Parts: sequence; structure tokens; C-alpha cells
Amino acid sequence: MRITTALAALVLALIPATTPATATAAANPYERGPAPTATSVEASRGTFAVTSAAIARQSNFGGGTVYTPTSDLTFGAVAISPGFTATQTSVAHFGPRLASYGFVVITINTLSTLDDPDSRGAQLLAALDYVARTNPRVDASRLAVMGHSMGGGGALRASASRPALQAAIPMAGYHTTKNWSSVRVPTMLIGGQNDPTAPDSQHSIPFYNSITAAPDKAFLELRGGDHSTPRSDNVTVRKYSLSWLKRFVDDDLRYDQFLCPAPAPNTAISAYRDTCPHS
Repeated sequence: MRITTALAALVLALIPATTPATATAAANPYERGPAPTATSVEASRGTFAVTSAAIARQSNFGGGTVYTPTSDLTFGAVAISPGFTATQTSVAHFGPRLASYGFVVITINTLSTLDDPDSRGAQLLAALDYVARTNPRVDASRLAVMGHSMGGGGALRASASRPALQAAIPMAGYHTTKNWSSVRVPTMLIGGQNDPTAPDSQHSIPFYNSITAAPDKAFLELRGGDHSTPRSDNVTVRKYSLSWLKRFVDDDLRYDQFLCPAPAPNTAISAYRDTCPHS
């Protein structure tokens, strides 16, 4: 029996269309993990199991540890530098946590614990190149840097040197250079309100103000925080560092809700500046 035109139209009308959720998921192939919640972004671990491997000292960075999600997917990669006189142990907690949310993470030792910020920036880039070359889970088009103190200054230098980076997070960043107008990488600066070593008024705030070419930037000041607080394992650093990396390395708009509108000062945050909206 031949189906009439009217009947054919009725049949087509009854076929379910692609749902918005499916279309959204297909639109961003970089989303990793379930939709975030206010609880999940502050948790100590995400949903991916993680493996770790020690990396021997290299000619262009001091080795470190690579943390990789247990998955057949590919992931963005984040390199993290410690500060002056410190080793990777001072930033080690970021490795398994960020990896459990869907990043390959390398926490590095520097060639010398006395290396200056520019040297640390070069070593961060060398570490990213290392994991991109040796780890099949790394998507080399999605890379980011983090660092504490002179390592934070190194993250700024790495961003200025390699504008293709997707994100940077200097924590209590220290650098004698104050003008970073050449930085084009989305950058979140995290400082401590009572930092005596790299006071925000002399470092993070001038850095933030000078970053005029980046599409997005933010400055988070931790209430009562000292020099070590921005790289510590606390829920505020967890929430905003993860959200920044997810938003700009993974293009994951689900994390916009934690960044925009910018949070108002509260018991944990003494100041916050941002260039919302991001999307």
C-alpha cells in the first residue's frame, strides 16, 4: 500500500528529534566528566581513576611526576612549577586532584631550586612538550601552566612566550616585570591578602591590570591568606582553579556558573576581579 503524502508527514512528525543535551554534548568533544555541581568543584577528587609515574631529570627541566586519568580518551595537560627553593612536593596535591577531573598533570622539579621566574617559565614549557611527546593521552592543542611564587612568575613568562597556551594560573606570582600586556592567554591570578613575600599590591594586581590582550582574566585574593595559601589545598583554590582550567582548556561552558557572575567578597575571598562574561 502506498503511503500518502499526509500519512508520510504524520510519520515524520512522530519521530523524536535530537535532544538539546545530545546536541550540546556533540558540540564540545572536550568535555570530560559529569556536569559539575557546587559540591563537586570543591571535592578532593573527581570521577577519573589516576595513575602516576616519576619522570627523571631532563636536560631542560628537573623531572617530576606525571598524573594521568585512567581512560582511553585524550586530555588537556597542565604543567605546575614550585616556587623559589621549593620542590614539586609543595604543589604535588594538584596532580592527582586535577587528573581525577580529566587532565594530564605534570608537577615539576626545577633544574635548580634557585632558578629565576623566566627559567621556570622555560621549564614549564619544556615539561609540557615532554608530556605531549611521550604521553598518548595528551591532546597537544590544549595545554596550560600553573606555578607558585617564582613558579607563578614563570607561568606568566611561559604565557608570554607561547600564546597558544589555553590557560595560566599564577599563584602568589612573583616577578620583577610588572607589564604583561603581551600575554594573550586566559589568566587567573590567585593571591593572598596578607602575603609579605609577593604582596598583591606589588605583584598580582599590577600583573592583572597589565594583562590587556588576553580574552579573559581574573584576580582572586584569599582573605587572610599569606604567601603559601594560594598553592594550598583549600576549597576556594580547588573551586576556582579547576573551573578556570575546565572553562578554558576544555572549553567547558558548564563551569561558567562558578566564574560568572564574579563572586562577591565573602569569608574566603577578600577581593575578586574578572572580565565576565566568558562566553
